[in-house]
Parts: sequence; C-alpha cells; structure tokens
Amino acid sequence: MTYPTPSSRILIYSHSYRAVPLHFSAACFVGALATDIAYWRTAEMMWTNFSSWLLTAGLSLGGIAAIGGIADVVTGQLSLRWGVGVFYTLGNLAAFILSLFNALVHSRDAWTSVVPTGLTLSAVTVVVIVINAVLGRMVERQYFEDTV
Repeated sequence: MTYPTPSSRILIYSHSYRAVPLHFSAACFVGALATDIAYWRTAEMMWTNFSSWLLTAGLSLGGIAAIGGIADVVTGQLSLRWGVGVFYTLGNLAAFILSLFNALVHSRDAWTSVVPTGLTLSAVTVVVIVINAVLGRMVERQYFEDTV
C-alpha cells in the first residue's frame, strides 16, 4: 500500500538588507524636522545642534542603506525593472541629497542655519520620505507576490 507524500510549501519572507538602516535614517530626518520646528519656535541653540546631529546620523545610516540597496538589487530583492522600483530608488536618492544639502545649510551659524532654508529642506525631505514609504510598500508587495 502506498500513501501519497504530503508536500507543503513554506515561504520564509526575509527583509531586505536596506530596511533597518533606511528606517532609522528616516526617523533621524523626521527628528531633524521636529527639532527644526522647536528651534524656529524657541530660538534655543540646543535644537539646532540636535538637528545637526540627527542629520549626520541620518546621512550615515542612509549611506549604509544605500550599500544594502545595492545588495538587494544584486540578490533580486529590489528589482529596477518595474516603474515603482525605479521611482522608489530615485526617491530615496532624492531624500539623501536633500538631507545632504540640509546638513550643509545647518552648518551655518544661529538663525540662518534653520530658518527658513533648513526648515523648508527638512519639511520637503519628510514629504519625500512619506512618498517613499508608500512606494516601498508597493515594491515589497510586488516582490512578495513574485516569490509565491
């Protein structure tokens, strides 16, 4: 008597290499916007120092996320053949470049380091990050559907 061999298909979903540093980088950039707003409202130099440190940390983590993004492209977890994947990658690059310029603006002294240019760059960066969050979910969903 033979019995059919049961088979099961288990998909273990692994996160991308860029995920963790990218999320922490985004948190640093959102924190920089919050501290820029606090400086704008109070004129306490402590807040502009916090913004500078948050921008530096975010840029460092963004560089690590870029290396992880290259690894994701090589391993196939991030495909650039879809239009969404290309926009996602360009959006992340735009957020990094905006934050780099913001860090340069924050290297000025006192009020001009934040108001109005630094605050504006921080706000635009956060908007780009929110758009990228939506695009990132679409990229991850597409990757998950292709592997099933």
